[in-house]
Amino acid sequence: MAGSTTNISIRMDAELKAQADALFAELGMNLSTAFNIFVRQCLREGGIPFKISLNPPAQGTAGVPETARIGVARGKMKSPDNLDQHNEEIARMFEETEL
Repeated sequence: MAGSTTNISIRMDAELKAQADALFAELGMNLSTAFNIFVRQCLREGGIPFKISLNPPAQGTAGVPETARIGVARGKMKSPDNLDQHNEEIARMFEETEL
């Protein structure tokens, strides 16, 4: 699939882009690389590579690790050392602010 490239233009909320740029920088990539990874994964799976739902996961479900990862990436919580600290950080984050 390597070869010629093309430019695309995506409209995105400025704050959302800034948050994405910060997250991807911590992961050692830029927005363009992250988008390419997303598209390749979509092609591998033949669809969106995650569940799309109107119902956000409740605390205590599979969505909590993702919520924690986003909270750490956005500087809203610290990375926990153990499960108890993980649960305390998530509870504190939900009490103090929305993601």
